[in-house]
Amino acid sequence: KIKNAGGAEPDEFESQVAQELLNLEMTSTDLKASLRDLYITAAKEVDCGAGRKAIIIYVPFKLQKPFQKIQARLIRELEKKFSGRHVIIVAQRNILGKSYARSQKTVGLRPRSRTLTAVQDAILEDIVYPTEITGKRTRCKVDGRRILKVYLDGRDQANVEGRTDTYAAVYGKLTNKQVAFHFSS
Repeated sequence: KIKNAGGAEPDEFESQVAQELLNLEMTSTDLKASLRDLYITAAKEVDCGAGRKAIIIYVPFKLQKPFQKIQARLIRELEKKFSGRHVIIVAQRNILGKSYARSQKTVGLRPRSRTLTAVQDAILEDIVYPTEITGKRTRCKVDGRRILKVYLDGRDQANVEGRTDTYAAVYGKLTNKQVAFHFSS
């Protein structure tokens, strides 16, 4: 259930997450068909402060849509298995630097979807999925810090409100950006 980049051996934690996915595929009747062709590329445990931890599961970009179809059920089951830890599924994306040069066969600029800001925006979308982001504001403080205010759909407030601290901590760990979540009415 896990295929690391470059054929590297998965570590103990990644193997544990992959084993839980395999167990879910074997035991859960409603997830069995959906999970058959899916696999993960990596898994990380992140400290969210106040003694809480979150699990980030990286999936291949091409398998992101099938994972999102079953994400609500899958996360519910995985959070039962890993009690007390929130589970977040993020697509594995590539960032190409400004000096990116294509090969001789293909010509053109670097794709917009591979820029740093595009990847960081997409990671934010992945973290809060299935909730939609309704707005973003960047607040520049006097001391030079920037805080990204993200407005989430107010309809999902009951489901997501307890997880916003985890979302902010995970996004901070992945991108080194401060983010604050609010709900639009």
